[in-house]
Parts: sequence; structure tokens; C-alpha cells
Amino acid sequence: MNRPFFRRCGRAPGTLTPEDQAVIDQYRATLTALRNPEPWTPGSARDITVRVGPFIERAHTRPGDDHGTDMIAVALVHPDTPHAAASLRGRQLGYTERGWLCCQTTAVLGCWQPGYAMLTHAAAGLPLPDDVGMAPAHYALYIEARKRDDSLDGHTLLRLGPYTQTRHAQHDHDRITAALDGRETTLVPGHRVTARFGPFDVSDHHLFTDPHETDAVTLLEAADTGRARDGLSRVSTRNAP
Repeated sequence: MNRPFFRRCGRAPGTLTPEDQAVIDQYRATLTALRNPEPWTPGSARDITVRVGPFIERAHTRPGDDHGTDMIAVALVHPDTPHAAASLRGRQLGYTERGWLCCQTTAVLGCWQPGYAMLTHAAAGLPLPDDVGMAPAHYALYIEARKRDDSLDGHTLLRLGPYTQTRHAQHDHDRITAALDGRETTLVPGHRVTARFGPFDVSDHHLFTDPHETDAVTLLEAADTGRARDGLSRVSTRNAP
């Protein structure tokens, strides 16, 4: 009797292993995601898909800082987030070291879908590159004048940012607070002027003064004398982040 040279070890001809089927299912999911992308709307608070070099990645948007039409703040995350294994794998591949980043909305491909996972650095077993094409989106200082009746009425005198290191923001905060000592209720009649930390609102980046180019206390003094009136942001604190 003639016998075949190879046999399929107990499987019927054409039967797929569970591992083979998982690969096929993932491939089909990727094709579906590519053919049917979900449009992203600014302010939707959904995870998004962004382009990083020849790969694409999953990203969280920062609440309150995801409404910009040209730039938003995002954090790159491992595609399997929030599963436990993704946390360790994410640290190994550099996903947890980036913090918040300024992301041009032109790099957003749409809302995140699990089918995109095969197209990430993680799926290829590669760490994120040192340069992901996005600058840090850190924190800012807001110098605000609020009415002394504890209402929300008032305006923002200055926005300083972005600060790439927290210690620099803390240093300027302390200096401005010291400069305001004794004048916080007289600088703007009927208001109390204070400095506070907040997220750097990348979508409103044109309203901020770079603290690394001009001394923060000098800007405060200019606001006091009115010399910097054209550079001040007069917006309601109801809209301040």
C-alpha cells in the first residue's frame, strides 16, 4: 500500500491550528480597520490612531486639551492597554516614558481600532524611536485676576508655557507669588491676582508667552504698568483650563 510521506499529526487536511486562526482573524481585523476607518472628532475623548514614522500607534487624548483643530495633547500607549501584560511590555518598549506630547491633528488617522495593533512598533517587537515627531506638551502657569467676591468672574493676565521641566515651572511660580506679595489685591482693582499651575493647552499655543525667552517677573511688571497690554490674553477664567 502506498502511503504519503507526510501526515498532519492527527488533524484533518485543511484544519487550522488555534494559533493560525488567531493570525488570520487579526489580519482580517486589520484589513477591516484600514478599509473602514472611524473618523475622529476633536473633543470626542476617544483613543486615536496617530502616525509615527512608517508605523501607527494608539494614543490617549488629554481631557480638556483634545479640542484643537490643528494641535492636541496625546500620550502614546501600548496597543493592548489596559491589559496587565501591556503595562510591562509598554515600559520595555518606551511607551510609558514620553508623557504628554503635542500632536498635529494632520497626524491623526482616526479613532483607534484593535485591528490597527498589527501595525504598531509593539507588534514588530520594536521600541518607540527616540524622535516620535512630537514635542513635549507639559504644564503652564496662569496668572489670573478674579473678583474678590469668590466668583468665577475675571480674566487671565498671562499664560506662560510650555515648561519642559516641572522644576522650572515651580521656580517661576514661586518668583511670581513672591512678586505679588502685598500687591495681589491692588494690581487689578477689585480683583485678586494669583498664579496657578495648569496643563499647557496646545490648541491655544499662540496665546502663551515662552517663559524661556522672557523673565516671568518682568512680564508681570509689564502687565502692572500696562506696557504689555497688547500681549495679554483677556479671556474669561471660565474658559481657562
